[in-house]
Amino acid sequence: MATSPPLQTEQSTGFIRVRGARQHNLQNVDVDIPRGKLVVLTGVSGSGKSSLAFDTLYAEGQRRYVQSLSAYARQFLDQLDKPDVDFIDGLSPAVAIEQRTVAHNPRSTIATVTEIYDYLRVLYAAAGQPHDPVTGEPLRKMTPAEIADEMLQLPEGTRAIVLAPVVAQEKGDFRGLFEKLQRQGFVRVRLDGVIHELDEKLKTTRTEAHDIEVVLDRLVLREGVRGRLMEALESALKWNPREVRFLTGDGDPSDLRVFTTAYANPQTGTVLEDFTPKHFSFNTHLGACPTCEGVGTVMAADPKLIVPDESKSIKDGAIKTWWNKQPKLKGMLQRSIESLAKFYEVDIDTPFRALPLKFKDALFHGTGKVAVPTGWKIDANKKSVAKPFEGLLDQVERMHNTVKGESLRAQLTRLMNPLPCKTCGGKRLKPEVLGVTLESTDKVNVYEFTRMAVRDVIPWMQGLVLTELQKKYCTELQREILKRLAFLDEVGLGYLTLDRESGTLSGGEAQRIRLASQIGAGLAGVLYVLDEPSIGLHPVDNERLIGTLKRLRDLGNSVLVVEHDEDTIREADWLIELGPGAGPHGGRIVAQGPATDLMQQRESLTGSWLDGRSGIPVPKVRRSAGLIGNGTPQGTHGGDDLTLESGESAPAAKRSRFQRAVTVSGSPLTIHGASEHNLRNVTVSFPAGCFICVTGPSGSGKSSLVDTILRRALMRHFYGAKDEPGKHERISGLDSIDKVVVIDQEPIGRSPRSNPATYVGAFTPIRELFAQLPASKVRGYQPNRFSFNVAGGRCEKCGGDGLLTIDMHFLSDVQVTCDQCRGRRYNLETLEVTWKGRNISDVLDMTVAEATRFFERHPAIFPKLHALEQVGLGYVKLGQSGAALSGGEAQRVKLAAELAKKATGHTLYLLDEPTTGLHFADIQTLLTVLMRLRDAGNTLVVIEHNLDVIKCADWIIDLGPTGGSGGGEIVAVGTPEQVAANERSATGRFLAKVLG
Repeated sequence: MATSPPLQTEQSTGFIRVRGARQHNLQNVDVDIPRGKLVVLTGVSGSGKSSLAFDTLYAEGQRRYVQSLSAYARQFLDQLDKPDVDFIDGLSPAVAIEQRTVAHNPRSTIATVTEIYDYLRVLYAAAGQPHDPVTGEPLRKMTPAEIADEMLQLPEGTRAIVLAPVVAQEKGDFRGLFEKLQRQGFVRVRLDGVIHELDEKLKTTRTEAHDIEVVLDRLVLREGVRGRLMEALESALKWNPREVRFLTGDGDPSDLRVFTTAYANPQTGTVLEDFTPKHFSFNTHLGACPTCEGVGTVMAADPKLIVPDESKSIKDGAIKTWWNKQPKLKGMLQRSIESLAKFYEVDIDTPFRALPLKFKDALFHGTGKVAVPTGWKIDANKKSVAKPFEGLLDQVERMHNTVKGESLRAQLTRLMNPLPCKTCGGKRLKPEVLGVTLESTDKVNVYEFTRMAVRDVIPWMQGLVLTELQKKYCTELQREILKRLAFLDEVGLGYLTLDRESGTLSGGEAQRIRLASQIGAGLAGVLYVLDEPSIGLHPVDNERLIGTLKRLRDLGNSVLVVEHDEDTIREADWLIELGPGAGPHGGRIVAQGPATDLMQQRESLTGSWLDGRSGIPVPKVRRSAGLIGNGTPQGTHGGDDLTLESGESAPAAKRSRFQRAVTVSGSPLTIHGASEHNLRNVTVSFPAGCFICVTGPSGSGKSSLVDTILRRALMRHFYGAKDEPGKHERISGLDSIDKVVVIDQEPIGRSPRSNPATYVGAFTPIRELFAQLPASKVRGYQPNRFSFNVAGGRCEKCGGDGLLTIDMHFLSDVQVTCDQCRGRRYNLETLEVTWKGRNISDVLDMTVAEATRFFERHPAIFPKLHALEQVGLGYVKLGQSGAALSGGEAQRVKLAAELAKKATGHTLYLLDEPTTGLHFADIQTLLTVLMRLRDAGNTLVVIEHNLDVIKCADWIIDLGPTGGSGGGEIVAVGTPEQVAANERSATGRFLAKVLG
């Protein structure tokens, strides 16, 4: 019988009461969560934290809100499934702030998603100073009253002639105009700078350009003349509504004063319309650059893709052509390139990087009108053809736009990249819009404003120069912008520039942007559910984030955080630990209460780590690669003489605390002259065969160094990837590695059908095993019979999913178990084939631990499953959808796949914050796996903020000293002990505490 929710009492209103939660692996959980508090959910990976926080509490809060709307409104909203729970009461409207990236739209930036850009557009339209896009001169528009006031500021008695320009630099015979003016009662005109009487029978030369101004009045500026002056101005503006001129004094041309009632420059012909907020948007035709339509980039042929390896010569194939399937055309293109080289007297055996710039310019951009002999004949007389050479860039782009064959188009596309728009230079907006500036410490346009980092733009905005009139309607805009900037800075994002594309943000950065937006919204009485907001934050930034969470709580909200960060856990008002294990071994409330209470509860795994009963020890052995303290090979000049060689000593204050070092061989991988983003032309070495941590405050340049430069350069070198590496001079030591593997927390595979068994390569030998069974041979079954991705063995009603999706129209779609295969994914004939009493569906339903024992005598399967068990995924089912795995679980599946491979000993592994989503105990398992990869002779480069991981590294590269413009330097390199002794290192200060 269903349980009815109880009536809410005065005692229960202080809690969100959950009864009978069974979502995913939750095991009939009953829990009371304090309202109006900062509550942290913790526990090992897979213990059910997200199932309780997001899939139960948030899903039900969101579902109840959506159900309160009309059927018409509901059809436009994504609706979450009703969670498997008996009842929840005391539930507030819920807002989830997750780790997903904000958007992959190139038009979406930090400024747009935080609404800063909306306020900024209004501010620039209201208070911006336009400039002539041709000359850069300020443009000023005035009302007739303002013009009169300025003229009356001249010394009393000044003579002034009021002029209305009617012809500007036009050719022709203007006798008709002069006669018309005379009939209308005008007496004088100013022709080409000289005043004439109209009855002089003026003549103009048809072949010359002329300037003609009507003389409207001549007056002496003194008290009481304002009325007459205003009449003259109104008359002048009838002739020319944008411009009026005054000739003062003795009529010398240098005394001409020009006033405009629009943003115009008569000398250049520039006329700008009044600016509105839409003009500053790169999403409207009013402001967007017409070439790139406001994106800032266009797909264009990339010289670096056409010549990917400049160490090769033209003869050796430096130039990547596109006629791969048409040898004749490929040969013609090759001969024309060789003819061009001969024309410029270039040796085609010379490495491309050593060729003269003049030849490279002709090769890529063409020879213009200069004809070049092609070297091939077109008639019986064997006459050479000479014609201009079309640049390779133009050829690729022309053919890409005109070719009809998809195969050739695909080849051409591989030679193209999104490159900065040549019209706007990547600035997205029209020149006249970019000419509008605001003034503070300097004058900047809206593009330059968004190019500044958050922490740099705050003081600039505080010093904004406004007139008294502008202050009346711009102060509130200024306040709103500053408020949002301050929120971004508070959550540790001060290093980001406002034009940073949302799609390039990490999950942690995207989540903190949403957090800043929610604080700005100022809502109260809301349940906020957050997923590890500390991700990507250096310990130095963590305190401010915790303060932000408390501020959100103090607004009157309930803040529920899934978190593993020790500082956040200790600062929480209430902790709820799920466990004790993961998957089917978790899903229960192990302990709850303040942090001090958990430390007293023996069953609490988190409590044992908080009070020191459990912990990760400092390694007694570190690997050495013969590098000195500045990260360069021994024998070269460095900073402090901090050596890693066994038996050598360092200064007492900096001496390593570990017992001994194991020296490894192999030349270090060295990046020379890294200057991408905020990196300051740094040179840094990564010792081979070591576990290396790259550390530093948020925005210090870690990702620029490791991801944008190192990863992209290596992926292009080894695999021909298209991504352009960040700015650097060169990379040496590539001979020490033969493979690059990036292990991230992205979902495994490209489809929800991907699962751990397929990813580590265990499912193929399992299918082959079933295909070799006698029952399969009799029926002629091949391995593909046991795949749920192809027709034959799978259930065709559900397509091998095991589930059917029912469209509920105005309600969320419902997934039900397939009534034909009953969720087993295969048809009955396939399921009749069994091994040791289990069919293929039974195998996919096994946990990794069960399957490891089941296949322990099968050499093609056991090592792969054992690797999954070693990384702590024994609870995961073999057939579990990759989409259902957490980020930490997906990462460990990838690590298991690497463990299962035959080691070459020369692989470089790149990991970005592998501890994301991991409990203290999970981190210990992760470190064990990473050390195994290192001990096999591989090199590991890890971006990390977790001190337990950093202290276990063989080598640390610490960037800083701060983020953004204050970062980009190599602050410290060496062992953890050496970095901890470096007073400049922010990481070192925290590291010293955990090293003891």
